[in-house]
Amino acid sequence: MAGKRNEDRCNFCGRGRGEVNLLISGIDGYICDECAEQAHAIVNEALKQHDERSSGMDMDLSELPKPKDIKAFLDGYVIGQDEAKRNLSVAVYNHYKRLMQPNSGDDVEIEKSNIIMVGRTGTGKTLLAKTIARMLNVPFAIVDATVLTEAGYVGEDIESILTRLLQACDYDVKKAERGIVFIDEIDKIARKGDNPSITRDVSGEGVQQGLLKLLEGSRVGVPPQGGRKHPEQKLIEVDTKNILFICGGAFDGIEQKIAARLNTRSVGFNTDDKRVEVDRNNLLQYITPADLKKFGLIPEIIGRLPILTYLEPLDAEALKRILTEPKNAIIKQYQKLFKMDGIEVTIDPEVYQLIVDKAIEYKLGARGLRAITESIMMDAMYNMPSDEKKKLHVTLEYAKEELRKSNLERMRVA
Repeated sequence: MAGKRNEDRCNFCGRGRGEVNLLISGIDGYICDECAEQAHAIVNEALKQHDERSSGMDMDLSELPKPKDIKAFLDGYVIGQDEAKRNLSVAVYNHYKRLMQPNSGDDVEIEKSNIIMVGRTGTGKTLLAKTIARMLNVPFAIVDATVLTEAGYVGEDIESILTRLLQACDYDVKKAERGIVFIDEIDKIARKGDNPSITRDVSGEGVQQGLLKLLEGSRVGVPPQGGRKHPEQKLIEVDTKNILFICGGAFDGIEQKIAARLNTRSVGFNTDDKRVEVDRNNLLQYITPADLKKFGLIPEIIGRLPILTYLEPLDAEALKRILTEPKNAIIKQYQKLFKMDGIEVTIDPEVYQLIVDKAIEYKLGARGLRAITESIMMDAMYNMPSDEKKKLHVTLEYAKEELRKSNLERMRVA
């Protein structure tokens, strides 16, 4: 009996070493494997509830970041685009205020603040949406509109947009219904012609018609794994009335429609009029819903995207800042990668200018900075982890030679 009393026991359930599979010892006590598993489950549930509170799931209005706070957070990750950041910050703030509105009984119903962003490729449309979702800690999904078609045709159903959002939050429907969806390449589903009777526009106007119910807010049956619906498939019902939709597109050629509306000269001709030259680089600042309609978006979908904002083309100075200044700047990322192998990287300022010049030459915007930097660093990333050399100094000559070897010409845009 004395031996049983002196046997090591779990301080939580009191069972002895011989009654459990594993007894883990601490400084002044023990815990068995079953109690450890239960403790793990309790901690996970507590962390889940904390995440929901901090993600706006149970947040009250006083805790919701104000528009200036949202813009300040965006400034840490996105260079320039102040107008777009202001518009996005206000729209997101109003959207989540709408979710928190008390039931006052005054019959005033606040509508959704869905957003459409227009800007050239590589100006930061996707990055802005991702950064806002990261700040609010809400489920976020990116969907490419080019793969969407009407039901029954080759491609993906409209409802597959919500599948990505469900997957982002482990199929927690309550979380998904307060998430953010970024629909990229929205311009690619523009109506193909002014006469829709010629042929069925299954990946253009047809998709726009299908998107209306999602953007406005309705209960939608979503296939859990995406793809096409079939009668035997069990669908997950999602209410989209509280999901914020942010759409983005390059709308290539819309500047000509803006110029025609403003009665300016056609873009691309040499002129002595300096005002027209300024307008040529900033025509998107004059964009209106009427220009989107002329481009091929149907009036109904334009009405469900009430916040229209534009992103300015990035000049050389902005591209150089993008390389080095943001918290997750491209150069900082590569320096961190090398540092994990104990390698210190220094880069001459002239190299930054070379990278920027190449990105402008190949018309790739900020997206091209990563590809060009990767080409310069590729040989070093391949060889140096196996070498004893622990310092890399990138000079202009070194960068030019690496770019020459990388066959970068294939990135040139006609």
